[in-house]
Amino acid sequence: MVHGGCWQSSIADRRLMDWACADLRDAGFAVWNIDYRGVDRSGGGYPGTFRDVARAADLLRIHADDQRLDLSRIVAVGHSAGGHLALWLAARPRLPAGSPLATPDPLPIAHVVSLGGLPDLAAVEASPDNGCGTDVIARLVGDRPDRFADTSLPCLLPIGVGADLLNGREDRIVPARMAPAYAALARAAGDRVLLHETGDTGHVELISPGAGAWTMAVGLVRRAVAAR
Repeated sequence: MVHGGCWQSSIADRRLMDWACADLRDAGFAVWNIDYRGVDRSGGGYPGTFRDVARAADLLRIHADDQRLDLSRIVAVGHSAGGHLALWLAARPRLPAGSPLATPDPLPIAHVVSLGGLPDLAAVEASPDNGCGTDVIARLVGDRPDRFADTSLPCLLPIGVGADLLNGREDRIVPARMAPAYAALARAAGDRVLLHETGDTGHVELISPGAGAWTMAVGLVRRAVAAR
């Protein structure tokens, strides 16, 4: 589970996902709720934010045996900026060899469920109508050549991992065009990406137990785990 908050710790940390995680646990899933330094914390941004997410995910291996976890059935679930980071976790085997973010044996992700995600960082930076603003992207990816090559999903396609993108039709944070645009790019590259929309749903409802959108999200997780 990867929380959102526009990649900024002052907006959200992993506690935002506590209720969603508890609901998943009650439904019988093991949940690993990770945190990371946002761009507004010392060491956050590039490469710190990405390294934090990667190390947090890889730590799951340490607990797999004592918790009797099947690491072949990991579903990365991310909300908002966390949707981008969940997809990025799945794409780590595709990172350029010379990237400071590349590691020899990243934890394999079997499937991704992105809830109101922002996978295309270049599109976010070019979209003043997104709720995170545009300046945050420069702080996230750094001032360097090819700054999107190891950070933004379109540059890493195909990631070779299936994904469900769930978005609310009333979302005021993520423009409605972003999920279909990314899905089109991913499908053209050969990835299996399914789009799902739910009515009368904004951004927060996607991670709110009791809301229809969250019930749909749990169903997507259940289907993904069962398919492994």
